[in-house]
Amino acid sequence: MAIYAVPFFMGDPMPGFRVPEPHEVVSPRLEELTPQGRMATLYRELADRVAADPGVPVVYAGDCVSIIGVTAGLQRRGIDASLLFFDAHGDFHTWETSQSGFIGGMPLAMVTGRGEQTIVEGAGARPLAEQRAWLVDGRDLDPGEDTSVAGAAIHHVPVSGVLAALPEGDLHVHIDVDVVDPNDMPAVNYPAPGGPSLEEVRTAVEAIHGTGRVRAFSISSWNPALQGAERAADATDRVAEPFL
Repeated sequence: MAIYAVPFFMGDPMPGFRVPEPHEVVSPRLEELTPQGRMATLYRELADRVAADPGVPVVYAGDCVSIIGVTAGLQRRGIDASLLFFDAHGDFHTWETSQSGFIGGMPLAMVTGRGEQTIVEGAGARPLAEQRAWLVDGRDLDPGEDTSVAGAAIHHVPVSGVLAALPEGDLHVHIDVDVVDPNDMPAVNYPAPGGPSLEEVRTAVEAIHGTGRVRAFSISSWNPALQGAERAADATDRVAEPFL
């Protein structure tokens, strides 16, 4: 098991990013001018690390776009894993539905072949079939995004129902820590009240780990610049503990 730290948010460095030791830092030179170009370079480098790792790579990243690099790396190894995407938000926007144009609201759509594909193509990933993706929780969906999720072939389940909905075969588990209720997980950029407790998410992760079918585990983090960051870092390690 190797841990890879990707201390960037939307292609920009994120100081103060705490990652368990020992770990390798993924930090290529990012000379491109656009966020898409920077993230394509960044997640191509992450894909290289995942592809060369013979075990179950653990990725600590600053944003959920990292799922594209992990997907690309697994595919290079010949692993076609279903994606279990734990997130309080849908991350299923395209340019047509997003009012803000925030790329961080698009990674689940991008990895399943919808909308913006610059980062997917740059990282060398093949789009994942929508029916191979599970949005776990996704309680805070924007207008337009909610319609897209409802009309897509992705599966939308609560944390309490994910074990009953597990697909067959290999798995990639991704946790955006804001899936945890903000009472247990402070210092996130977009808190969404009403979520599962830290221990409920930890229990689900441990049970999925116990299947022996997880081929990669990735987690996108708290904001080190916000109040409560140390408590959030401890809580994140608690969620990831089965894979550490």
